[in-house]
Amino acid sequence: MNELRTCVFPCAGFGTRFFPATKVIPKEMLPLVDKPILQYGIEEAVASGLDKLVIVTSKGKDSILDHFDRTAELERSLQERKKTDLLEEVEAVSTMVDLISVRQKEALGLGHAVLMARDAVGPNPFAVILPDDVILADEPCLLQMRHVFEETGRPVVALMEVPPEETSRYGIVGGDQLGNRRFRIRDMVEKPKINPPSRYAIIGRYILPPEIFPVLEKTERGSGGEIQLTDALRELVRTGDFYGYVFDGKRYDAGEKLGYLKATVDYALKHPQIGPEFRAYLKAVFGGNGKADEAAPRSTPRART
Repeated sequence: MNELRTCVFPCAGFGTRFFPATKVIPKEMLPLVDKPILQYGIEEAVASGLDKLVIVTSKGKDSILDHFDRTAELERSLQERKKTDLLEEVEAVSTMVDLISVRQKEALGLGHAVLMARDAVGPNPFAVILPDDVILADEPCLLQMRHVFEETGRPVVALMEVPPEETSRYGIVGGDQLGNRRFRIRDMVEKPKINPPSRYAIIGRYILPPEIFPVLEKTERGSGGEIQLTDALRELVRTGDFYGYVFDGKRYDAGEKLGYLKATVDYALKHPQIGPEFRAYLKAVFGGNGKADEAAPRSTPRART
């Protein structure tokens, strides 16, 4: 079994669920408290032992790479003004990783985006993280999956149980529950309209073998007229054991407005600097009953300086 050290981040989408905010700004760069959404995925990959990170971008997304690059002028300014705490934060981001960038020139779906990373990935197994899927967990979700991969040497996808009315929104797997959060997958269906094989949905974390690439090359356009990664994975299922892992953690769809707001609240509450004050603010606003308190104190406008 070859070493797992590569992670692919598909970042070429238009972010239409967040228009007009993402008309110019990449959705991956929208701030979640004090970091862009993508940075949470990058940190998860690094914490899971992956150090070769591939970003699949499209036109107009140069700011993604700029964020993780050196900013000499800013660093010099902070140093001269003795803003050492801010300088440390900036340097931590710019030295966190070295990224490989590849371009998806046509919006042909997630499967096509992963295929564009083929040369950068090479002949080894690799992971895929969808930045929209932000996962709050004590142990990184990808690291939980890595344990299964290293034990079995077979592909692994992250799973989450969803309500019956939501199965048509996801790739849904069918198979056998093995216990210990593991699932041996026998089949999978992309966004089933009727008769889903289970209530276990594939969430944006994958560990895949390089054999997925020739399968993706032959995969025809499916749901939404795009090359669906799920359709290619379905072919892999037929070649041998394929596992799902019901991860321990909470997932947010930060690529849509409500999920983004939920993630913002929960991550803000866990933030070491602002968490306690933010929690007190929420209690003051909602009064502990889930309803906004009209008598809650309003912020006082600051005088301009």
